[in-house]
Amino acid sequence: MGHWKRETAVEAAARTVFGVCASIAVLAVAFIAFYMIRRGLPALKQIGLKEILFGSQWKPTAAQPQFGILYVILTSVTGTFLAACIGIPVGILTAVYLAEGFGKRFAGVVKCAVELLAGIPSVIYGLLGIYLLNPWMYRLERRIFEDSGSHQFTGGANLLSAAVVLAIMMLPTVINISEASIRGVCPSLREVSLALGASRVQTIFRCVLPAAKSGLATALVLGVGRALGEAMAITLVSGGSVNMPFPFRSVRFLTTAIVSEMGYAHGVHRQVLFTIGLVLFCFIMLMNLLLTGILKERAGGDG
Repeated sequence: MGHWKRETAVEAAARTVFGVCASIAVLAVAFIAFYMIRRGLPALKQIGLKEILFGSQWKPTAAQPQFGILYVILTSVTGTFLAACIGIPVGILTAVYLAEGFGKRFAGVVKCAVELLAGIPSVIYGLLGIYLLNPWMYRLERRIFEDSGSHQFTGGANLLSAAVVLAIMMLPTVINISEASIRGVCPSLREVSLALGASRVQTIFRCVLPAAKSGLATALVLGVGRALGEAMAITLVSGGSVNMPFPFRSVRFLTTAIVSEMGYAHGVHRQVLFTIGLVLFCFIMLMNLLLTGILKERAGGDG
């Protein structure tokens, strides 16, 4: 009887600790949301939603300041999309290679490389981008636009360079979560598929990956969030100019706009930078909610 009471007390204490930890996580998100809304709304009220979100001129220090961030928003969306188009397929296929036992000897090397990628600071990615990727992009840019009289050469610091760097930085997150999801698929599912005559590749793409779709979606969200929130690396490789997001143009992302100007901004300029942070926060929240809704809808359809 006493032993049972001790176990009950331990379980109650553990339940309380778990509840407190969960509450801290919820409170942290709520506090961040409250703070960003509180600091981001004043500029929207003072300047106007239309002027900030749909204006194309960013001249915060001019005699008549303009705070349009439309091109900055489009750059973040376009750059993240390009990075996802590169990083998500590469990451998922690498996870399949690791989880399904293709080339067991080489898989150890790949796993070690992925772990090293996860540990490299973002500024190192930016430095490598400057000295390795940007010169190559500049040669490509010169070859493509050698007969153009209107193109403004970027020296390789452009949207495409930023997308490639972001794609590489996404890989550790996408690979690790996708690999864990694929390994978590019930082995009997593979066995049944193979017993019915499907090849190993057919089993992977028609049975295993659909069964692991929840984990793959999580990898997608976290990978895109990683790319959307990166600042230091793309500050070094993107050029930093506010332009329409074309591949070979110098651009500025939402994060780089905050990082590059927060040090000297004051007054309305500083408030608008907090508004940019609020926009970035809303993008990530909407992406999470949208994907969660899609997964629930598909789960309901499967049921």
